[in-house]
Amino acid sequence: MTAQPNRPRRCTLAVPGSSQKMITKATALSVDQLFFDLEDAVAPEAKAAARAQVIHALNNQRFLAHTLSLRINDVTTPWCHDDIIEVVTHAHAQLDTIILTKATSVSDVRFVHLLLDQLEQKLGLTKRIGIECLIEEVQGLLQAEAIAGCSDRIETLIFGVGDYAASQQMQLQSVGSTDGYPGDLWHYPRFKIAMACRANGIEPIDGPYADFSDLDTTAVEAQRAQLLGMGGKWAIHPNQITAIEQTFTPSAERIAQARKQKAAYQAAQQEGRGAISVDGVMVDAASIRIIQSLLDRADVLGL
Repeated sequence: MTAQPNRPRRCTLAVPGSSQKMITKATALSVDQLFFDLEDAVAPEAKAAARAQVIHALNNQRFLAHTLSLRINDVTTPWCHDDIIEVVTHAHAQLDTIILTKATSVSDVRFVHLLLDQLEQKLGLTKRIGIECLIEEVQGLLQAEAIAGCSDRIETLIFGVGDYAASQQMQLQSVGSTDGYPGDLWHYPRFKIAMACRANGIEPIDGPYADFSDLDTTAVEAQRAQLLGMGGKWAIHPNQITAIEQTFTPSAERIAQARKQKAAYQAAQQEGRGAISVDGVMVDAASIRIIQSLLDRADVLGL
């Protein structure tokens, strides 16, 4: 399988493709990833105009974001194939990934994969476009493992909490809210998606929290996702970026501690020793695997 780019995705910002004002504002945001939304943020009668506006932005504006993506309409809609064909044909140079909405089966992903194969061959493209899959229906969650491993273009699975709650008929007041549930209401889908991703060498990403004025809860939800092994979280407003990025960024102290523990363990191995104690903490082969994942993330982030 083709190795996927190891992109930082601590925070992914949603930008409505129908809003030139928001697109222009997004150019100056140094977020890890932003995506132009052609789906939920755009009314049906505005889909074509939004698509054209996104193409113009990709070709004529420069963004500080590390990764630029396009959220397309799902494969059951009349807009999906035009979203892919038009944007890839006319603005592929800056486009890194396509986010497939409402991925419910392997066949959904393979449709997008094959269409990208054809376009890249037709246009003579050397830059390969990745696929990110939104798991936001109960059917998609049930197929998460199969979806995660069905295409070598897939870079992430994303938990689409809003549509998921609707598909399970959860009567919540807002996207990402828990309405007094005693614990983490989203533990199971986050855990299942994270496991499916890590088993297939791709990145699990958490969905958004809709109340962008409540940064404390945004941070709590980000921490819950991070503790389960997710690599980042979506934001629907620039105000949420800092709180999310801080949660998914290893601290300088933790990185230094990890490097110290790894160096001590390597030295002990050369002396024929196994488990050791570093500052009162046991360090063995299992803990080194945990340490290495943190150091790999630090390397990706340039820390």
